[in-house]
Amino acid sequence: MAKFKLIVSDPGTGKSTVSEIEGSRAQALIGRSLGENIDGSALGIAPTKLRISGGCDKNGVPMRADVHGGAKKYIVLSSGPGFRPTRHGERRRKLVRGRTITDETYQINFTIRKEGAPEAPSQPQAPKPESKPAEAPKRAVAAEKRAPEKPKPKKAGKKPAKKSR
Repeated sequence: MAKFKLIVSDPGTGKSTVSEIEGSRAQALIGRSLGENIDGSALGIAPTKLRISGGCDKNGVPMRADVHGGAKKYIVLSSGPGFRPTRHGERRRKLVRGRTITDETYQINFTIRKEGAPEAPSQPQAPKPESKPAEAPKRAVAAEKRAPEKPKPKKAGKKPAKKSR
């Protein structure tokens, strides 16, 4: 029997609530994938729309939306869930779980979707024309009025020691 810990985040207030479900309510989530929108009333939460945004299994292996299925896989990561690089350009092979919710999933993260919010803009909006001509920034004008900077004198010091081979 499936049992999940649900974490529901509200981006409007920045608060999260934690609850647990099991039985037929939990069974309704199996087979769903990350990014899907579902009705919150099916989970016993207030009648709102929820988007599945993430999750992990009992060992803490995170789910990734770009990995198909629900199995564990080793993939090369450069950022995102499952890997935090310590150097610029670092990549590593890490263990992650696919985007489909299975009975091995332990925690599922949800984000509340507003009813009136569109998924994506249907048409790109044209930039609004400016009524005033663009003025030069005040800092640039102040920089022009300043006197040119004098080069700093070099400090006299010891010569660097020769390296031995």
